[in-house]
Amino acid sequence: MNIIFFDEERVRQSLLPLSFTRPVADFRVGITTIREKWERVVDGAVSYLTADYLSEKFSLVVADDNLFIAGNVCPSYSAEFAAKVNGLQSGEALVCDSQLVAFRGTMDDLEARKFVNEYACEESLCVINRPYDIFIANGRQIIADYAVMDVADCQPLSATNMVIGPTVDEAGRPMVYVAPGATVEGAIFNTKKGPIVIGADAEVMEGSCLRGPVALGEHAVINMGTMVYPDTTIGPWCKVGGELNNAVFFGYSNKAHDGFLGNAVIGEWCNLGADTVASNLKNDYSFVRVWNYATESFERTNHQFCGLIMGDHSKAGINTMFNTATVVGVGCNIHGAGFPRTYIPSFSIGGAAGIDEIPLQKFFDTATRVMSRRGKSLTDADRALYTHLHTHRK
Repeated sequence: MNIIFFDEERVRQSLLPLSFTRPVADFRVGITTIREKWERVVDGAVSYLTADYLSEKFSLVVADDNLFIAGNVCPSYSAEFAAKVNGLQSGEALVCDSQLVAFRGTMDDLEARKFVNEYACEESLCVINRPYDIFIANGRQIIADYAVMDVADCQPLSATNMVIGPTVDEAGRPMVYVAPGATVEGAIFNTKKGPIVIGADAEVMEGSCLRGPVALGEHAVINMGTMVYPDTTIGPWCKVGGELNNAVFFGYSNKAHDGFLGNAVIGEWCNLGADTVASNLKNDYSFVRVWNYATESFERTNHQFCGLIMGDHSKAGINTMFNTATVVGVGCNIHGAGFPRTYIPSFSIGGAAGIDEIPLQKFFDTATRVMSRRGKSLTDADRALYTHLHTHRK
């Protein structure tokens, strides 16, 4: 099957700044990305129908017969759901609470919403419409992802560690999964509310406390004495320390030192300096307002908790303080005393005293140095993508 993950433009706009640099299907929610979840449900070659400027990096391949999947919808892993999706015939669509989930057919029919038949999905699916939906859904998605993970290669947990709660679930699966190559010594794991997943070649240093559900990606590191509260995902190649609560790191980002981060989503190639803190609750306990790029205004929510939302390649200097529900764009460098404003446009440098625009070449120089530390480099497609974002800075 030719599988195409499509982004509704209104949804993509409302998921900025995280969708500035990737299709929504490449968001990490739970242990895996949305795309990786679907790859357990359907089989085929994958491409993306997203913003034009992303198409050089995330290509689109169209065939006569395609399975279009909404990039912001996490699938169910049930056999019944898989049968419905895989059983779609040409012209048929699967809809959940007015949300188009999947459609089989041509590009023209998708754009015209010309469906021969519509089938209702009877299961409640996780739909990501705002950045804060990611951390709200994250704990449930960790548990769902782990339930279908192959854990046959789980390594024994060293006797230097302590487990509080069950060591196996009702199906006999380990509640602390340690992948091959991982190093875990002198840590405390609480499994009463969910599993703890330690990825391949990852490391949990001594004195760390993890309360599940928690997921640690491959080659990621939890520094000594780190406190990781439930519903937290630390993506591949990240390094974290201090106190984390219901935070999601997409990958390749660092918060290696003391400081609090909660109810947050951090993109790739970000760095939070020592003692950076981000409020996740207003002093009056009222619902938060979050910047919405689609409306170019602050959007009222029905949530009390929201911390930092940060786009790719953004940095914060030591002792940076972020107010509740701060949104930071792509390629920013935030530093200095005081609280910066709660919406910071992409490619900004400065802080509470004011911000200036970072020249594009300076951004490329910094990104090159940062990525080289992980053996990565900017591609021509990356440079074209960031050049577009810098030209249309917001």
